Amino acid sequence: MRINGGLIVAIALASSPAFADVRHEFIPESLRGSWGAGSDGCGAGDRSMIALSADAYERAGERCTVEWVSEIAGPTGPIYSAYSRCPSQPAGQRAAVSLIMRPEDVNRVAIGPDFENLTVYRKCPVKQ
Repeated sequence: MRINGGLIVAIALASSPAFADVRHEFIPESLRGSWGAGSDGCGAGDRSMIALSADAYERAGERCTVEWVSEIAGPTGPIYSAYSRCPSQPAGQRAAVSLIMRPEDVNRVAIGPDFENLTVYRKCPVKQ
């Protein structure tokens, strides 16, 4: 029996840790909290804010429930994708959506529906 060399290489690459996808139940703790776009995006009622909790996120008045979070290795650190259910308009059915979260540093994260539409958010101060 002959084994195709290309098939062996493909299997080796696919099983490499660099291509590994780790599934989490919750959004990582380091990303939880309120995040604002721009320099003044943390003001009360600012529609550009996004609030991330362990199992949900809320932005522009819409709350989405996180079903799981996928983590992959990126060139500068982990990249997370939250697979969520959000209320859809107008029928009230829940649509499946994905939210990409790529940490830039401890106080900044790029968030968006896909890699072409990421917005950099800054961590909002915790209100006491």
